[in-house]
Amino acid sequence: MPTKLTVDDARQSLNAHVAEKGAAIRQKYGPTIGWAELQRLVADRACVRYPCEIVFDSDPLEPGECAFPAAKGPRPEDGFRLCVHPFFSTRLEQVPCLALYQIVLVNYGEFASPDDAETFGATALGLTKDDYYRALCELADELAETCGID
Repeated sequence: MPTKLTVDDARQSLNAHVAEKGAAIRQKYGPTIGWAELQRLVADRACVRYPCEIVFDSDPLEPGECAFPAAKGPRPEDGFRLCVHPFFSTRLEQVPCLALYQIVLVNYGEFASPDDAETFGATALGLTKDDYYRALCELADELAETCGID
């Protein structure tokens, strides 16, 4: 009789999968992923499952939110606009950190958890999850401080 997978099994499997994808991205586009590498990465269907463009647009963002993948249509195949707060438009070296976290949502939708996004981004950038999480928090804090968001 086949073993039945639990929700926890599925979560662990997805987290292992995103870690493998992050490692593949690091190998292909690293060791340093900057703005130019990010542009090639988002155009690579082996890395980003659906069409995705990075735009500096805060309209779809919640207050204090640094980035968000906005669907272009009702189907994922319609593509995404990965909206990054314009604050980061003059700080392109920081955009990969923000974008990699959001790419997990593009690739896996609602099935992806914040832990999956942290695993993916940290692995792609060659950081520990703690260091990656700390970097994300620092960027969010800078945005809030500069833009006067509580």
